[in-house]
Amino acid sequence: MHSLVKKIEIKNIIYEIRGKKVMLDADLAKLYGYKSGAKAFNQAVKRNIERFPEDFSFEITKNEYNELMLNPNFLRSQFVTLKEKQTGKHKKYLPRVFTQEGIAMLSSVIRTKEASEVNVEIMREFVGLRNFVNNNSISLANDISVMKNMLFNHEEKINKLFDKFDRKEDLKSKLFFNGEIYDSYSLLVDIIGKANNEIIIIDNYVNKVTLDILSKKNIDVTILLITDKNKSKLTKTDIDKFNSEYPLIKVKYTNCFHDRFIILDRKELYHLGASLKDLGKKVFEITKINEVVTLHSLLDKLNIMES
Repeated sequence: MHSLVKKIEIKNIIYEIRGKKVMLDADLAKLYGYKSGAKAFNQAVKRNIERFPEDFSFEITKNEYNELMLNPNFLRSQFVTLKEKQTGKHKKYLPRVFTQEGIAMLSSVIRTKEASEVNVEIMREFVGLRNFVNNNSISLANDISVMKNMLFNHEEKINKLFDKFDRKEDLKSKLFFNGEIYDSYSLLVDIIGKANNEIIIIDNYVNKVTLDILSKKNIDVTILLITDKNKSKLTKTDIDKFNSEYPLIKVKYTNCFHDRFIILDRKELYHLGASLKDLGKKVFEITKINEVVTLHSLLDKLNIMES
């Protein structure tokens, strides 16, 4: 277990706001290994803000902050003060909080070494709270009753999120239908996140959506992008901007490929029935190819191109 999780009892940093059990950005940033604090953590969230609707994450009000100050486990330093450059005045930044759904969504956004282990421990704590409520009488206390109603109302959502955590690593194939944009996107992010050293993408129709997916890679993982120069929608500016924040991606142009492939660390091979930019637009399948001969044949072809 992550050493910081050992020191901090997660249940003591879960608070109730607006009838929801939530965790604070500063606490999550610390658990996920952000040494610079909540600012860098929240920047990662804001880059994917469309994935965090109001029931997943929200900024608390000053009154809610004042109520939190009464909790002995709450750190008052989380009410951040920053100096504005132009006026020299100080501006207050209230904490952002995350519900259990929002914390589960963080697994596809936060890619630190600690994230996976910490997320498991947090979700276990939420499950423990749910079981506690289910096994106790309604007459315990009003706040327990409220929490029970809330958890039952979100039972289906929570179960779906847990199913995503339980997704087996040995994916063989997954069929997606028209409109399943998020599910296909989520699976691709999971696949990209498995690479430790290198990702090779073979796709003739790459565009900025492709880069959005590749931005979810682990730190220091390099990318080799094989595409058709006449069909690709990426510009040199797009590549340069990506490399300024998520290095390093290299592009090689060829028109010798028809199908789309993803190769992780030159050890795992996936076949995509659709271009990365078209996820969820039509019926397609993602298949893991376990035949070593096929992988080596494809790598031999790439080695010839690079020589």
